[in-house]
Amino acid sequence: MILGIGTDLANIDRIAGTLERFGDRFRNRVFTEVEQRKADRRADVAGTYAKRWAAKEACSKALGTGLRMGISWKDMAVSNLPTGQPVMQVTGWAAERLKDMTPPGYEAIIHVTLTDDHPWAQAFVVIEARPIAKN
Repeated sequence: MILGIGTDLANIDRIAGTLERFGDRFRNRVFTEVEQRKADRRADVAGTYAKRWAAKEACSKALGTGLRMGISWKDMAVSNLPTGQPVMQVTGWAAERLKDMTPPGYEAIIHVTLTDDHPWAQAFVVIEARPIAKN
């Protein structure tokens, strides 16, 4: 069953401007160390940050809160599997919210997809509840 769906569209040029203006202050407030290392290794640094920004916004919407109620930017983090597939991890208040919205006997799975076509970066997040397998 679907517990939540979120999407967001971010302007890569706007994120580039924010990075130029605020630098590490912005990076350290919004992105985890893993996200920063990933972005800083990419040719399109601003595009990588913009996709992750959009993913965090989309995740907060899928959680049904937006960025309020104590949720922190760093409570939602995007990393990649060895195949390159993006995955979303939640910690802190976001993890608590996810736990509260997951019915008993189910586990929550967060699906995320990212794309960009300059000057836009887009993310979709779907939170699925799957019955816990019984052995």
